[in-house]
Amino acid sequence: MANELMLKYGCNPNQTPSKIFMADGSELPIEVLNGRPGYINFLDAFNSWQLVKELKEATGLPAAASFKHVSPAGAAVAVPMSDVLKKIYFVDDLELSPLATAYARARGADRMSSYGDFIALSDVCDAPTATLIAREVSDGIIAPGYTDEALTILKSKRKGSYNIVKIDPSYTPAPIEHKDVYGITFEQGRNELKIDNSLLANLVTENKSIPDDAKRDLIISLIALKYTQSNSVCYAKDGQAIGIGAGQQSRIHCTRLAGNKADIWYLRQHEKVLSLPFKDSIRRPDRDNTIDVYISDDYMDVLADGVWEQFFTEKPQPLTREEKRAWLNTLSGVSLGSDAFFPFGDNIERAQRSGVQYIAQPGGSIRDDNVIDTCNKYNIAMAFTGIRLFHH
Repeated sequence: MANELMLKYGCNPNQTPSKIFMADGSELPIEVLNGRPGYINFLDAFNSWQLVKELKEATGLPAAASFKHVSPAGAAVAVPMSDVLKKIYFVDDLELSPLATAYARARGADRMSSYGDFIALSDVCDAPTATLIAREVSDGIIAPGYTDEALTILKSKRKGSYNIVKIDPSYTPAPIEHKDVYGITFEQGRNELKIDNSLLANLVTENKSIPDDAKRDLIISLIALKYTQSNSVCYAKDGQAIGIGAGQQSRIHCTRLAGNKADIWYLRQHEKVLSLPFKDSIRRPDRDNTIDVYISDDYMDVLADGVWEQFFTEKPQPLTREEKRAWLNTLSGVSLGSDAFFPFGDNIERAQRSGVQYIAQPGGSIRDDNVIDTCNKYNIAMAFTGIRLFHH
């Protein structure tokens, strides 16, 4: 290991020179085992590693994250999957280890956004996880280690140029961090806030019952938000994020964006979607894109005569708005985290349409009463955590 690593360029090709280094002269806590990760790759790597490390510490389960542009497209822990989830995640033909299960869930949350992702794993990468990664379009991976078999599999990806980073799991960063913007250095204490069930104790709604699996999902959502560009909202269910809204200027837009992603995740499980007559030659990314078009309201316009033949053996019947709403009405038990308070009850109105029954948010709005009343209207249990999770 060395105390600095030169990079090809920064965020864009015109931004040179570029490097990562330890300002105190100590050795970098990472080792590049293959490829040549870039500036954005390392931003994704270090943010996603922190996320999965905290998920593992909070839940005791192997964790994985799929990162794009310094926000998670998905994050999950190793909870066994149903046959339906295995099918919509395209892993029903694989033998999955717990770690591979975590990554399949993280990747499957929002497969379009995960295309070309940077992957973080909380545990040593094993062969089943590497086998899954090898057949997905991805830029690189960070993990505390790799088995020999996993490393061989990953090194064969992208014609031998796949970015593989090993991080020292015992590395502890300095308590004070710095960032330069426009030649000016910012300094702050690191966000070392521990996220656990103690943050869910202040239940402010009439419904004060949050089952253990929902508490786990709320913790997943809050830890994911800690490493998501703000403003941000995260919907979670069954051990994984199912919709993340990142970097929006308005809280309601976060809630809508993440809710729309959660809806797509659930609509992919509809019988009509599961039985789409794809041609065998259609690749997974093209299936993902086509499924999203099929689910959208303009399906009949986009997949018009002369177009659908490219993807299907026969023209599928549309999934009508009425069918979609009826299916979404069966979604329940969803947990929702927010990195800052909800200023209006409209966020709750939107969230409940995507099956949200449990919420964790800081509280502190002058309209908290309105937000609480809206939760009570739908029998939603909501905890005020008292902590904000802005990340920039």
